[in-house]
Amino acid sequence: MARTVAAATAAVAGATLMVPTAEAAEVRIPNTPVAVEVPGIENVPGIAAIPGIEQWIPSLEGVDADADVLAAVKAAKAVPGVKNLQGFSAYLDNLEVRYTEQVAAAEQYVAPAEPVEEIVEEAPVVETSKGQQIVDIARSKVGAPYVYGAAGPNAFDCSGFTSWVYSQAGISIPRTSQAQASAGQNIPLDQIQPGDIVVYYGGASHVAIYAGDGMMIDALNSGIPVGERPLNYMPIHSVVRF
Repeated sequence: MARTVAAATAAVAGATLMVPTAEAAEVRIPNTPVAVEVPGIENVPGIAAIPGIEQWIPSLEGVDADADVLAAVKAAKAVPGVKNLQGFSAYLDNLEVRYTEQVAAAEQYVAPAEPVEEIVEEAPVVETSKGQQIVDIARSKVGAPYVYGAAGPNAFDCSGFTSWVYSQAGISIPRTSQAQASAGQNIPLDQIQPGDIVVYYGGASHVAIYAGDGMMIDALNSGIPVGERPLNYMPIHSVVRF
């Protein structure tokens, strides 16, 4: 099928438009008619985890992947021909800088020291509910940096945070927000309890842990550390319990 590439000279400086092959993925330059087949780009491990990649590689639309974003970006940049795609190359360069900074921040983050509890003989033992245990674990990570694709113990994205907290409470749940929303038991909002997972937005694209008293704890977004926020901070999709 013939393809129009009217803006090829401006958007693909010095690159040769390659003949499509069955094993090559198509890279489209947004807002232009330019489409270039780049052999090998589809084989980059975890490429679907790169934020916004579907705008450049439409075949990745809807593909879910949990991967080291920085490693995937570096591997994509190493694919022959990518450096000649000016817009695509700049997009990857910007992501590499951003995630390198985030990883550095995560490595420098030092979790607050656990307070030394004073031992009191014959003190009454109060059994903590599983839900409150989950909340306490979540609160212990308030202030930890947000890093897309991270799942603890020192940095998190939203579903990486919820899955890590639950794992520390001895409960295994799926890694992604959509999978958590599907796997958990749906609970009416008026029956929500501390420790439940709150799912946000129509596409179940964000998750948090209900902390009680109308508050939740989450890893919100790049540049915003793990924190406690009002339950209705974002549109609620559903509540699930494991």
